[in-house]
Amino acid sequence: MPDIKIPALGESVAGGQIAKWHFNNGDAVKVGDVLLTLETDKVAAEVTAETSGVLTIGSQAGDDVEVGAVVGSIAEGAAAPAAKEEPKPAPAEDKPAAKVEEPKTAPAPEAKPAPAPKAEQAPAPKPAAAPAKPEGRTTRKKMSPLRKKIAEQLVSAQQTAAILTTFNECDMSNIMAMRSKLQDSFVKTHGVKLGFMSFFVKAVVEALKAVPAINVRVDGDEIVQNHFYDIGVAVGTEKGLIVPVLRDTDQKSFAEIEKDILAYAAKAKEGKISIPDLTGGIFTISNGGVYGSLLSTPIINPPQSAILGMHTIQQRPVAVDGQVVIRPMMYLALSYDHRVVDGKEAVTFLIRIKDCIENPARMLVGA
Repeated sequence: MPDIKIPALGESVAGGQIAKWHFNNGDAVKVGDVLLTLETDKVAAEVTAETSGVLTIGSQAGDDVEVGAVVGSIAEGAAAPAAKEEPKPAPAEDKPAAKVEEPKTAPAPEAKPAPAPKAEQAPAPKPAAAPAKPEGRTTRKKMSPLRKKIAEQLVSAQQTAAILTTFNECDMSNIMAMRSKLQDSFVKTHGVKLGFMSFFVKAVVEALKAVPAINVRVDGDEIVQNHFYDIGVAVGTEKGLIVPVLRDTDQKSFAEIEKDILAYAAKAKEGKISIPDLTGGIFTISNGGVYGSLLSTPIINPPQSAILGMHTIQQRPVAVDGQVVIRPMMYLALSYDHRVVDGKEAVTFLIRIKDCIENPARMLVGA
């Protein structure tokens, strides 16, 4: 009877929490069936059947388990118990019809009106079940491994880095006009929409090239300078925030970046994000604007040294050439580790992003 063991999920993952069994105890399973989903502090992983047979569940959903732990077994060759068939009613026997004798000479009795049969009343509809009320005034549930990890990282970032945030705003008029003009042909050519995120990814690459002091990380008492541009894009899921990494964004087109973002979004929705998808980023972009956030102070994603916060686009009055006009504006926030990044570098970096977004044609020609 082969055991079902929690497989190794990466060097830094020691275990997780069983989120769900996809079969019941005693069910028949086949090779390759997904038996359970395991939530770790990084990703959700699936454990599949390595043999066919009848499933015996050991550890239950919600249990914390370590890599290598036995959580159940499969009895090879055994068959699941067959469902009992309900006995069918015996067919009624054919009986000869009774003979009806007609009256001979007696006059027929006077017919009396018979009472009409009462129409059967439809059963009254059952009242809708009242929604289940939580017991008491509070409910308590176990924190998932992913949520624990998020909490640990955020607290660690606050305690180990000297986080400072600088702000600016950018006029989105030109980028919105360019998207509107190019959208139809872009979709026909590449099969994906041209979004704002690809512009911001490209703007971050340009800013990192202009201010390489941002593209660093702290390793003990050393500063490590990065010479590549793997950009993390924060994605909110039902289970928490994850940051998949777009690789070599300096070498990719706008279309390739948009396709990478869509692929990660699909994987996140299906719970298929893997650990390699989340590692190795040198900078993070977080878009709180999709939730309506007007302004925030994002927390850096260790060991990175900075993070860019995008926010909602809002029509606001601004001064342009001495006149007050209404423009679609977005606040930008750059949080950075002041231990290794000076204020001048941070402000210069953010202004470079502002220039790229307000003049998107520059990114296309490298100006």
